Amino acid sequence: MTQNANNPSSAMPFSQSRFSVAPMLDWTDRHCRYFHRKLTKQTLLYTEMVTTGAIIHGKGDYLAYSEEEHPLALQLGGSDPEALAHCARLAEQRGYDEINLNVGCPSDRVQNGRFGACLMGEAQLVADGIKAMRDVVSIPVTVKTRIGIDDQDSYEFLCDFIGIVSGKGECNSFTVHARKAWLSGLSPKENREIPPLDYERVYQLKRDFPHLNIAINGGIKTLEEAKIHLQHLDGVMMGREAYQSPSILAHVDRELFDPSAEVPNSIDVVRSLYPYIERELANGTYLGHITRHILGIFQSIPGARQWRRHLSENAHKAGAGVEVVEAALQFVSQSRGE
Repeated sequence: MTQNANNPSSAMPFSQSRFSVAPMLDWTDRHCRYFHRKLTKQTLLYTEMVTTGAIIHGKGDYLAYSEEEHPLALQLGGSDPEALAHCARLAEQRGYDEINLNVGCPSDRVQNGRFGACLMGEAQLVADGIKAMRDVVSIPVTVKTRIGIDDQDSYEFLCDFIGIVSGKGECNSFTVHARKAWLSGLSPKENREIPPLDYERVYQLKRDFPHLNIAINGGIKTLEEAKIHLQHLDGVMMGREAYQSPSILAHVDRELFDPSAEVPNSIDVVRSLYPYIERELANGTYLGHITRHILGIFQSIPGARQWRRHLSENAHKAGAGVEVVEAALQFVSQSRGE
């Protein structure tokens, strides 16, 4: 499941990616990413946030992935420069294309570990961590952050943070969630919805820091919206919409990268997963751990409800295999006359 550091894809400047799928805890695991890569070749994919503690002290292999997932960025959670550097070095050895530091997650658990959005209040510490990683790896080291935290939400505060991290930390690439985060009083879900979006503030950031690569995240639901943002910024990151309606990703390559790119057929994409599913089942993975990520592929298509129901009711059963997916697929293919 590891990747050779000499993968030719590593030659591409993935930190400059025009489009990416956001790191989402419990969602963008390796099965999800394998599926997403079947839909889009160009999109930069991210791991779930992985803490430095899990990588260094955990019993599992928290850096495992499939070679087919490239281009792939590892999102790290942590604040200790030495630990971050150690994990960055390991990630580069495993073949990751980019390291991203989480300075945006507002959950209590993350704050207690002194990482995530609370680090916006410690710009020098973030800079130290970024610099420590940059000193030991040759792949891009980037930051995902918010526009502010709590009452520290002025544009000047944001500029100071970006200025310190880009100057002293030598970070040249930021993805900015265009909402501030409340570190107390709101759940992570509420922090994705209640603080108002301020896209113009991120646009202004690019105007004031034209030498930096600035991508935007937050509330983006269509590729048409992405195109509007790309008139002002270097990149767009889409989160839950890409996960819940993954057919969007099938159009990314043509709409945002190459007008001649083919749009993959969703039924063909599902069937192309069968060898992967069989390989994973042989290694002890439960079918439901894979199929939960593909439930939304036929959103708004006749037969989609029956597709979801069949998978939800049968994928968790003992011995469930590819035949369960093929049976579910019949509800959609029959509605299309295929």
